Amino acid sequence: MKRIDEAKCFILDLDGTIYLGEEIIDGAVDFINELNKTNKKVIFLTNNSSKNNNYYKEKLKMFGINVNNNSIFTSGEATTIYLNSRKPGSKVFLIGTNYLKEEFKRSGFNVTDIYENDIDFVVLGFDTTLTYNKLWIACDLIRDGVEFIATHPDINCPLEGGKFMPDAGAIIEFIYASTGKRPNIIGKPNSEIINCICQKYRIKKEDMIIVGDRLYTDIKTGINSGIASILVLSGETKADDYKKSNIKADFVYDSVKEIINEFNNKYS
Repeated sequence: MKRIDEAKCFILDLDGTIYLGEEIIDGAVDFINELNKTNKKVIFLTNNSSKNNNYYKEKLKMFGINVNNNSIFTSGEATTIYLNSRKPGSKVFLIGTNYLKEEFKRSGFNVTDIYENDIDFVVLGFDTTLTYNKLWIACDLIRDGVEFIATHPDINCPLEGGKFMPDAGAIIEFIYASTGKRPNIIGKPNSEIINCICQKYRIKKEDMIIVGDRLYTDIKTGINSGIASILVLSGETKADDYKKSNIKADFVYDSVKEIINEFNNKYS
């Protein structure tokens, strides 16, 4: 893809790309309006599996961005699609918030939070209700041979003011240190999440472009999936980080605000 405006579908990260914590990123609303004005399909893709689609719809609405639930796709939803393709209605020990538990229950899974012998998968999400007991049980199950799945590998979740909170990737490292086992990751940067988007929305990869602030998830997703990518420097990745990295995006901007010029130049 030689020009950004050639893309028919924009896959947009949320944390660090559209907002930081409870603050909208300057120009994000104008950027979304520009995409809508030029008839681009917009899908908000987040690796944050601690919340559901309705939560993100309401949060975007608070910033003046009105979307429907179908325009939001989480790593939690992708994980349910993946596991249902493997073993529908399976029994899952889930490390996740109530939002994620409800997502799994709606998708037909038997969700538990205690040690049992007939558990099919240990699933790790971004769990802001995490307890030591959950980790202990998960490690025991994984050592006993239960397959380990993670919704996403993000190490930190960016917040306003340049701060971060530990994300699922940090917990993956905790479990690895104890068990020596790493999970099968469904969310970004795994191409499985893009395959799920193609399946759900009936979109071709060659029509997509992914926009995000993390090299090892957002941009690596583009590389792993064979779709174009835009790095924005408004979240986790800074200019110096990008210079030192061997992961390269097709396009780089300070924020989504700058991308608007690509459309203004064509349609002016």
